Amino acid sequence: MKALVLTGLKQLEVQDYDKPEVKPNEVLIHTAWAGICGTDKALYGGLPGSADAVPPIVLGHENSGVVTAVGSEVENFKVGDRVSVDPNIYCHKCQYCRSSRPELCEHLDAVGVTRDGGFEEYFTAPEEVVYHIPDNVSLEAAAVIEPISCAEHGVDLLETHPYQKALIIGDGFEGQLIAQILKSRGVHEVTLAGSNDDKLENNKKHFGFKTINNVKHPEEVKADSYDIVVEAVGLPQTQEQAVEAASRGGQVLMFGVGNPDSTFKVNTYKVFQKQLKIQGTFINPYTFEDSIALLQSGAVDPLPLISHVLDFDHVEDFVSGKLKGVSKAIVKVAGEEA
Repeated sequence: MKALVLTGLKQLEVQDYDKPEVKPNEVLIHTAWAGICGTDKALYGGLPGSADAVPPIVLGHENSGVVTAVGSEVENFKVGDRVSVDPNIYCHKCQYCRSSRPELCEHLDAVGVTRDGGFEEYFTAPEEVVYHIPDNVSLEAAAVIEPISCAEHGVDLLETHPYQKALIIGDGFEGQLIAQILKSRGVHEVTLAGSNDDKLENNKKHFGFKTINNVKHPEEVKADSYDIVVEAVGLPQTQEQAVEAASRGGQVLMFGVGNPDSTFKVNTYKVFQKQLKIQGTFINPYTFEDSIALLQSGAVDPLPLISHVLDFDHVEDFVSGKLKGVSKAIVKVAGEEA
């Protein structure tokens, strides 16, 4: 079978791989679609994701496909089932797992990060992280359940009410998803701020969000104006902007993944005086079921956000930064025929 292998720092190669053998507690999946995200860019560049990726490794932690074999201990899946996979595999033994904080697991394993993932024609995953896909959800949409689940976890950490005004700073895929999820929670006014006019217009057209180009018009992001501010960029200047934009009693969700060495300045008196809540968020503990429900009901629709469909030969164009203007890129492995 064909696999796209990270062989070293900033090195991706299409190779012939043996089809993996399924272990007793695993399922073997024929990959249909695999999403590509900023984490893959980071891993390609030698930075950590949810864990470190040690080459040679097959990336691809966002994926969907069809079950083609099941291990002897598997109970809930059969050949032919349409599925998506939560990449994060918890140890269930450390202090964090045993105190209902599995996202902080000390021994986190992850499909497409620490073990081979969806950038290959067939991959395996433990039964515990595999999820059935409803009939009315396409395999293409199912490939991005993982980023939806990360956005869902972030929003879960917020206290949401219909009266609130929310600002999302960052028009990447996750920022766009968070805007939809906040709207689904009943937040009456959602504004998406970003730098790409095409993305902003697309979100205004499809979802009715207010939009701001905060690079061309930073003055339009008013200070002390939003009950909820989500920073979905990961840069010091937008992190500082997020704190400034929050109103009294506001909540700031730091969702964007910054460089491990980056810092930002915060006025501690304003945190005190505005009684701000500043919250980090990491991965997606047990939010797959909710995310599937959001797709099934139509409350979240990722398909208008997918701008590029690639094959293995062109994934490096994205992760290297050569491919510009991407809202969301996915890899067609077998497509809906998986």
